[in-house]
Amino acid sequence: MLGVLINSVAVLVGCGIGLFLGKAVPDRLGKLVMSGMALCILYIGVSGSLQGQNTLVLIISMACGAAVGELLDLDGKLNRFAGRLEKRFKKGGGKTSMAEGFITTTIVMCTGALAVIGPLQAGLNGDNSLIFTKATIDFIAAIIFSSTMGIGVALTSVSLLVYQGFFALAGGILSPLLSDYAIAEITCAGSVLLIGLGLNMLGLTKLKIMNLLPAVFMPMLLCLII
Repeated sequence: MLGVLINSVAVLVGCGIGLFLGKAVPDRLGKLVMSGMALCILYIGVSGSLQGQNTLVLIISMACGAAVGELLDLDGKLNRFAGRLEKRFKKGGGKTSMAEGFITTTIVMCTGALAVIGPLQAGLNGDNSLIFTKATIDFIAAIIFSSTMGIGVALTSVSLLVYQGFFALAGGILSPLLSDYAIAEITCAGSVLLIGLGLNMLGLTKLKIMNLLPAVFMPMLLCLII
């Protein structure tokens, strides 16, 4: 839970800096920094994917995970839910409400693959590296969002604490039931998704990462069979 707490605090600190700076943060700087973070995610994804020991497990996990995610339409449901929330809380006249700032940043920070894979990995093997990376990204994003959306961004720290805390606890519960081999394959599958996420952040692809997210959980079953 240490990484989850640090992530929440990072958002609060970033929000404070953003409110202090106001609109002094240029958009081009924010975009450039986020591109740099995307490159870091690609590096982490490539490094983590090399931990896999059985390519067959990865291939089957991706195929089955994609099938499950597409049938459930996770990406579509998430986008429709986000759209309804933004429509409900968006105020007229171009002025951003506190609720809109909270909803927008919660969607951005809580719905990515990294928000699931990071705390899950921390719970499984105590490795907080991914969630620390996410904390850095969220810190920068909080500065940019709060400079334009206001104090509502700070409330996102509570959403992160609850959402990511759930996956961290789930990983901790599952950890004693999984072998080192299974955890390595879970890390490999999650890291491949991080590569896709990094490519999306750079605008090179438009992969539906949420529809591929079930692939992270497939090695739990496959490693018992293969």
